Amino acid sequence: MAESQPVLANASTMVLSVHGPAGVVDLMVPGGVTAHDVAREYARQSGLTAIPLLQTALGQLIPADRLLTDAGVESGDVVVAATGFHRPRSSTRDAARSRAGEPGPLSAVGCTAAALAAALAGLFATTIESDTTRVAVAGGLLLTGLLATLPVGSHARHRVVAAPAFAAAAALAYVGPAGYQIPGIVAACALAAAVIAAVGRAWSPGSDEALTVWIVVSSVVASVTGLTVFTEFEPRVGWAILLTLAMLGARFAPVFAIDVPDHALIEMEKLAVTAWSARDGVTNRRGRMIVPESAMKKLVASGTRMITASAAAILVVVCISVPLLLQTAVVDVDRIGARCLVFFAGAAILAVARSYRHAAARALLRLAGLVCWAVFFVVILRIASPAQQAGIVAGAVTIGLVCVAAGVATGRGWRSVWWSRRAEVAEVMAGAFGIGAAVVASGLFRALWEMNS
Repeated sequence: MAESQPVLANASTMVLSVHGPAGVVDLMVPGGVTAHDVAREYARQSGLTAIPLLQTALGQLIPADRLLTDAGVESGDVVVAATGFHRPRSSTRDAARSRAGEPGPLSAVGCTAAALAAALAGLFATTIESDTTRVAVAGGLLLTGLLATLPVGSHARHRVVAAPAFAAAAALAYVGPAGYQIPGIVAACALAAAVIAAVGRAWSPGSDEALTVWIVVSSVVASVTGLTVFTEFEPRVGWAILLTLAMLGARFAPVFAIDVPDHALIEMEKLAVTAWSARDGVTNRRGRMIVPESAMKKLVASGTRMITASAAAILVVVCISVPLLLQTAVVDVDRIGARCLVFFAGAAILAVARSYRHAAARALLRLAGLVCWAVFFVVILRIASPAQQAGIVAGAVTIGLVCVAAGVATGRGWRSVWWSRRAEVAEVMAGAFGIGAAVVASGLFRALWEMNS
């Protein structure tokens, strides 16, 4: 408001004096206002044709999308509206250097490569005949995982996410060649990963969405495979359950990412009735609720990390369960159910991936679906005759070209309403057929059939 109006401030408002080329204007603004909003209001009240830049009293530029409170501006301070070019000062260069020290995409790629290297190290350690050497490799991997959980360094946020992979590789190197069943080995690796993820989550001062996914997924994998061993079920039961859970997880993972906490929707301070508001009601106060932009950015970043970590976990579970399921299903009826489950799970995951707007998560889910289909077609081509192999390859290529042509012909490609409706139906049908095939692949259908025959 203009300086001629009475100034009534409370905890959620700020009183500022804006000095600019058109004079001084006193404004009372909300606490969650940005520099662009203040500059625009100054330009409106002073009659400027362009929105000026906003600086502090010391000449430090305030970015347009930054909150005044985050820039250190308090109620009663003086800010400067400048219309010329701004020369970067030492604080701006310091901020640039601090941003340069933050972990970027290259750090994530490096930590991912380190996790893959740890998995390969644990896998190759299972071929070592010397127990002493194998135990030394397992101890080195476990020690590396523990050191990676330390919240030290600029790359700690990415490094701690890769730490559970080292623990899983250490467990694989230690118990791999000991003669245990494969479900028991997978359960031991999952438990080790869950423990290290819990340690990293306890020490990590920042975001822990990826570590939460590590703990939940590793616990589920350990529970399913461990119960398979303890109950003396066939291993294919556990692999069928894990593949089914991965298929369903691709559908329901966004539910946890969009769970907005209450403090992001309601500002508790505005709900409190203070003595000042009880004595005097301000009629010209802005009644709408303002959510700080920084809080929304943190919320979106948290959901992004949750979605990406969930998609990566689905890809890992698919890569483990699909080959083992097809390998352990040896009875004719179970083998047919396993192949159908792999095919429909891949179709469902590919159909779900279309609804993801995050590029990395969508790519990971598509890769998981393609892994299912690739393993499926390899098995089909292996049992087919040469003439049938040529027909299968030609049919797969033809179906792919028809799908692409259908998507382009709808006007807006895969995002058209026509294609979205049919993809939704295909996703539901693939998921339903996949759940039905899981009953056959796990041997439950055959067991009931033999009991009644």
